[in-house]
Amino acid sequence: MDSVDDIFSGSKGRVLPSGVGVLDKVVLILTFLSTEGPETLSGVVEGTGLSRPTAYRLLSALEAHHLVAREAGRYALGMRLFGWGSKAAGMRLVERAQPRLEKLRDATGESTQLYVREGDARICVASVERATGLRDTVPVGAILPLNLGSAGKVLLAWAEDRERGAAVDEPALDDIRRRGWAESVAEREEGVASVSAPVFDQAGRVNAAVSVSGPIARLGYHPGNHLAEPVVAAAREIEGYPASRQLGRPLE
Repeated sequence: MDSVDDIFSGSKGRVLPSGVGVLDKVVLILTFLSTEGPETLSGVVEGTGLSRPTAYRLLSALEAHHLVAREAGRYALGMRLFGWGSKAAGMRLVERAQPRLEKLRDATGESTQLYVREGDARICVASVERATGLRDTVPVGAILPLNLGSAGKVLLAWAEDRERGAAVDEPALDDIRRRGWAESVAEREEGVASVSAPVFDQAGRVNAAVSVSGPIARLGYHPGNHLAEPVVAAAREIEGYPASRQLGRPLE
């Protein structure tokens, strides 16, 4: 039998154990497939650290519930998860954002993402990759910290509950609010820079962050100098308001 402590003692899957062993293993499989799939049974075993019998049993159960799909001997995330995820993120928001993310990718030449906050983390709910060359790939469903990276700081800067997490400089967040966007360099991942802006709802609350990310070699150490304007414009377009609005100004 697999030891949950042994499985989660490493860095596989970026999943924190909850104490419910079966659930932890299922989440580990789904997390692995979201970043590495489609994958064979052997690949899932190697990538998760689960034993072959356990991986096969859980994959079969997930397939029965349409949470995992199998084609040509490879497992991938099932469409039922997409439906659930779309409802959780707000299907209209994702649908509205997708063409704007593609437009932003084309305008900047870099990968683009949309993040929403869930508790003390942020989740990528839409992602458009750069067509060629070195890319910063953030898969849909990726769970990332709030206190590292420009998108997390945007979500924290406008947090209504003021629960902004550890190791976050309050004056820096206030500066982000005044400026209307955030930038980061080598915070979440070495060699990666990003610029993000808030997406407001009609009540003036931030419900998402739109982001451009790529290697520092292309974006530089002050990526906001040339990326802030198109990123903020994309955020306004996702909201459905003119791009000429003041940068990052909350809706009245």
